[in-house]
Amino acid sequence: MLNFTKFERISPEKRDVLQRLKDYNEVYQVFGKHRAREQADRCMQCGDPYCHTGCPLGNYIPAWLKQTSEKNMQLAFALSNETSPFPEILGRICPQDVLCEGACSLNTGHGAISIGAIETHVSERAFENGMKPTFTDKIVDKKVAIIGSGPSGISAATFLLRKGFQVEMFEREDRAGGLLMYGIPGFKLDKSTVERRMNWLIEAGMKLHLNCEIGKDKSAKELEEEFDAVYLAVGAKKGRYAGVEGENASNVHLAMEFLTGIQKRNLGNTDIDFIDVQDKNVVVIGGGDTAMDCVRSSVREKAKSVKCLYRRDEANMPGSKKEVVNAKEEGVEYQFNVSPKSIVVDNGVATGVELLTTSMSEPDESGRQKVVINDGSEYVEEADVVIMALGFSPEIPEFFKELNIETNSWGGVETNNYVTSNKKVYAGGDCQRGAHLAVTAALDGREAAKEIVKALS
Repeated sequence: MLNFTKFERISPEKRDVLQRLKDYNEVYQVFGKHRAREQADRCMQCGDPYCHTGCPLGNYIPAWLKQTSEKNMQLAFALSNETSPFPEILGRICPQDVLCEGACSLNTGHGAISIGAIETHVSERAFENGMKPTFTDKIVDKKVAIIGSGPSGISAATFLLRKGFQVEMFEREDRAGGLLMYGIPGFKLDKSTVERRMNWLIEAGMKLHLNCEIGKDKSAKELEEEFDAVYLAVGAKKGRYAGVEGENASNVHLAMEFLTGIQKRNLGNTDIDFIDVQDKNVVVIGGGDTAMDCVRSSVREKAKSVKCLYRRDEANMPGSKKEVVNAKEEGVEYQFNVSPKSIVVDNGVATGVELLTTSMSEPDESGRQKVVINDGSEYVEEADVVIMALGFSPEIPEFFKELNIETNSWGGVETNNYVTSNKKVYAGGDCQRGAHLAVTAALDGREAAKEIVKALS
């Protein structure tokens, strides 16, 4: 260990730009064993590891880095799975640059440890050698229903099954995975990786009900009567518009509609409302990871031009920095410090976005600069397709009323330590905390599972 002066930080290799634009295969290559050990050997094994505290799940990062460098892959795999429900997925999609790697003590001088890449390597090499997640053989006479199969639902199922609880998961879509399946493009996360985790849960005893919408195909009251506890993991899929004139035009779309349509088509589903952007000028409004997914998908769909409009400067973009870099490499143009004033419409079709330029004020109490609209700065950016990637709000399903679930002013489920207003029903993830990261949804699923186990034991 301590070889951070001997070896420089190295990130995983990326596929050539011209090649990766031809498909939706993953961009990053998995570390080989030599490179993973070399990079893990850079860790200083801090007495107070900031990477551990910078990880929402509190993963034992220095411990499995040490075991990786010492070639004990079995222990490294066990340690990485101890606190995380799917490390091989989070290693790929977590914004490590603002979480564990951003907190790494080496980040200020020598370059942070390539934590995400090593995390992915540990799991993938373990799988190649026949290892897989372990679950208890003991079965507890308690049944838990999980509504939703996204990150939070998968996490809750994982930790409940580890304790021997009987789990049934209900998903309204035709495939399990939620955001992981339909919200994140394949070039960031291959869908076979998600399906592999789901299959292990099924092998461990979980019953999965697809195309089953609670309140329609099965009543919420039935769940309440049949199960000892219910966990709500319905996410936050309701997209946000900008609230400007003209945004109801036929070629103005929400980000998730666009991304889901592409993914379903890629999986062979032909019965979909697919948004075709080939040979069109695409404008994406927003600056987070979802906006990056939209612009990078658009270039793969052979759009004529792809522009990302963001109201702040590049330094203040909320998403992962590596996604911005990848998008630039792939030909996406950025326009910073602009805010939409209206959508220009001709006969019900958007032809452009009227923009106002912005500037940044001094930082407020939160430490973030406010956006100031510049007077008399209007101009129009031409567009054939406009995609809104401005965040998400929780949906409020009708069955919430049936279960007497209380929500707050922005639609989030009210909870006290993951318990809702119905003491038999728990909630976590985006439907409870608001749209956030897959890793924080995984945290909620894990912690809610612990509370369920405690309450039912």
